[in-house]
Amino acid sequence: MNVAETQPTAAPSRSHHSTCSLNELVQKACQWHVERYQVEPEHVVAAPGRVNLIGEHIDYNDGYVMPMAIERYVVMTASTNRQQNSTASARLYSNDLSETINIPLDRSLQQASGGWASYVEGVVAGFLERFGSIPAFDGVVASDVPIGGGLSSSAALEVATATMLEALTGHRMELTDKALLCQQAEHRFAGVPCGVMDQFSSVFGKPDELMLLDCRSNDITAVPFADDAMTVLIVNSCVKHNLTGGEYATRRRQCEETLAVLGSESWRDVRLADLENAQPDLTDEQFRRGRHVVTEIIRTGKAADAFANGRWSDVGHAMYASHESLRDDFEVSCQELDQLVEIARSMDASEGVIGSRMTGGGFGGCTVTLVKTENVARVQNHLLNEYKRRSGIRGEAFSSRPALGAHAIAITR
Repeated sequence: MNVAETQPTAAPSRSHHSTCSLNELVQKACQWHVERYQVEPEHVVAAPGRVNLIGEHIDYNDGYVMPMAIERYVVMTASTNRQQNSTASARLYSNDLSETINIPLDRSLQQASGGWASYVEGVVAGFLERFGSIPAFDGVVASDVPIGGGLSSSAALEVATATMLEALTGHRMELTDKALLCQQAEHRFAGVPCGVMDQFSSVFGKPDELMLLDCRSNDITAVPFADDAMTVLIVNSCVKHNLTGGEYATRRRQCEETLAVLGSESWRDVRLADLENAQPDLTDEQFRRGRHVVTEIIRTGKAADAFANGRWSDVGHAMYASHESLRDDFEVSCQELDQLVEIARSMDASEGVIGSRMTGGGFGGCTVTLVKTENVARVQNHLLNEYKRRSGIRGEAFSSRPALGAHAIAITR
């Protein structure tokens, strides 16, 4: 059995590594499907994770973000199960977790089961509400998106599920509708009040492009990234601090409360001068949270313009300033992320490093570093070795160019 990527509207990625690694993951998923169900899959889909170059914790504040889909994917296989005589269900096996979940397909989904099943269940429930029925099917989930690294493995799973349901039913959604359905799945079933960035990145990703996403209007502006001389290096700190109180939800609530004090309906309408004038009415914490939001929105717009025009020094300055704001004003960084950014910053542009910052929700996970392609291997080795020396932790790293968003993969026999 051979596989081939199919998405007529998008050009193929120029990254040989991307094509090879995705093909390998697809082949493994198909093999596991046959071993588990004794039939070949009828459908195969893939949806990528994402990394955000700048614009952190402002997608739920009507801000601008600038992510790209990465060359790491969630792959899902499926074959219809016509032998089910009772209530139709989906049976999905995760090879990574050695776990099978069974999901009813009769609109009885009211609450989440927990774990990775919640993300799938939320999408299934939303799809059933929209289209009415889904045939019983068996499937396999395989992924090389790091879990817990802030690279949106959950959104990739949601988008892969939605793309598979499209393939199984023949119902096609507008891309924006698909991304929003997946976002609502995460809200309702996973209990995470996420913004739209993760799902939009996985749905809309294109090779050689970053995405400047307006999170108030959901409009997308393409930011060219055709320069092969630059590469994105993603370093996983391999730590995740479990903080009490649900820090993501707490930050979102703090932003909403601060906006209410300001008497504004959207952070996009707040100027830095407005925030400074209202400082006597705000707690120190509220002021700093608001300052991050306002300045990050400004930084992201400037960084997009600098990126599109190859002003790499300006891009680097914006990335470092973003990290400092996340560390000091929004307080979502941690010692390990700070160490990785400090190590990257100690290598100047002559050594290939343009800029670096934490990415994702924070308290662990990954940093994103823009590096001259010719220097990637040396920069990666130095970052990992020095991080191990300082922290005692063995990090992980990989490089990526912008990747193709969610798509079906043709199976030929």
